[in-house]
Amino acid sequence: MKWITREKIKVDRVACPWLIRHFVDPQAEFLFLPHDTDWSKIESGVVFDVPNCELGHNGEDVSFNSILKKYRLSDPALVLLGEIVRAADSRPSNPHPAGEGLRWIAHGFSELGLSDHQILEREFVVYDALYGECKQQVRKTFPRTEEISMFEIASTVR
Repeated sequence: MKWITREKIKVDRVACPWLIRHFVDPQAEFLFLPHDTDWSKIESGVVFDVPNCELGHNGEDVSFNSILKKYRLSDPALVLLGEIVRAADSRPSNPHPAGEGLRWIAHGFSELGLSDHQILEREFVVYDALYGECKQQVRKTFPRTEEISMFEIASTVR
């Protein structure tokens, strides 16, 4: 499936492809189009993280959170990662402290002069590591994670 978003990726537009490739569509192909694209005219593929799309920002939620909800991804570590992405990509009322570091990393990658696909290739490792740490943090905080919901976890990290 083709997944389509804006070019010049940073936080959410790197986190979403990582999430999609690992948990939604392992064969995903990502297309990065100019910001002035008429997104309503795209008929083939799934549009994400652009204005007025289903898999975009909604209130304080970022596109990563929208994908978690649409595809019913309730892994507590992914929910925690979503809170970090939200803090890095927007200005939520109660940001996760790790968000600022993720924002710095994303902006640093954008300064390297790499293509969007090169950034994905390199930053997926960052998200793999961050997801691993989220799993560790969830295990420490919620040792019986199979018995709690993603909403319980989200309410404790906000």
